[in-house]
Amino acid sequence: MSALDPFIAGLPKAELHVHHVGSASPRIVAQLAARHPDSPVPTDPEALADFFTFRDFAHFIEVYLSVVDLIRDAEDVRLLTYEVARDMARQNVRYAELTVTPFSSVRRGIPDTAFVEAIEDARKAAESELGVVLRWCFDIPGEAGLEAAEETTRIACDLRPDGLVSFGLGGPEIGVPRPQFKPYFDRAIAAGLHSVPHAGETTGPQTIWDALTALRAERIGHGTSAAQDPRLLAHLAEHRIPLEVCPTSNLATRAVTDIERHPIKEMVAAGVLVTVNSDDPPMFGTDLNNEYAVAARLLELDARGVADLAKNAVEASFLDAAGKARLAAEIDAYTTAYTAAHTG
Repeated sequence: MSALDPFIAGLPKAELHVHHVGSASPRIVAQLAARHPDSPVPTDPEALADFFTFRDFAHFIEVYLSVVDLIRDAEDVRLLTYEVARDMARQNVRYAELTVTPFSSVRRGIPDTAFVEAIEDARKAAESELGVVLRWCFDIPGEAGLEAAEETTRIACDLRPDGLVSFGLGGPEIGVPRPQFKPYFDRAIAAGLHSVPHAGETTGPQTIWDALTALRAERIGHGTSAAQDPRLLAHLAEHRIPLEVCPTSNLATRAVTDIERHPIKEMVAAGVLVTVNSDDPPMFGTDLNNEYAVAARLLELDARGVADLAKNAVEASFLDAAGKARLAAEIDAYTTAYTAAHTG
């Protein structure tokens, strides 16, 4: 526990890099596993802690896909989506852009229209019942290749749910070059979606450059290796291209070997717009509150510094101007009140 933990817990927040299936709590994962006993995923929530201990990034992908396999019908999709929002509400997350991979579910037999209807139904319920505004990033699972890219683009552009704001690319980076996905991003961008691919998590800075040039990235998922290239950091800072930083995830997948050496410090020092996110929180034994606590310690922030970090996520989001203004004002009001109550 740190002195900032109570402040962080109550702080209104936005989250921009968090995965749909990867946000399934142990309780929900265990329930889904019990419904689908042919899965290797444990049904005991305590056993899930060992199951979610990763040897490396490749092992993480293997475990992640085994959880994806638990989402087999529209009822599973709706349950998962709403429960993710419930966990967000407990952390005072007001707005989240949830990364959703429709290809994985459609390939397992869920009709595309049923999938979209399920997440949209959960989105509307989460906003009205929990006060959490959800928006979608439909992402291509890179390991599934161009077939997945084509199907994801088709679903995004043809079905275009009301909550969809962006188009992404996830999965392994090694052996999955970014430029091959250019035609699909071009189509998504032409349809009005924002470009937010993962890049530079487990590969070098060139992957980030590729995402910027070939995929016209407006934000970069992770971008961990950006700190290795001063010219890239300067470019990101000059053009106000945000990085979606996920500290604990980077440690868990061995993208960084020591949390104390996480490059978030170099990113901020270079003037890059940094946002803090949880990625796949239950799988990494974390949540967004914890990620803010980690970032606050690494960056030596006080309460107002943490609030500024929260406002970075608002600025980098795809909320409309009025929504951004409201959430930023709520963060400021909370910070002022909290600081007044805990000083003097």
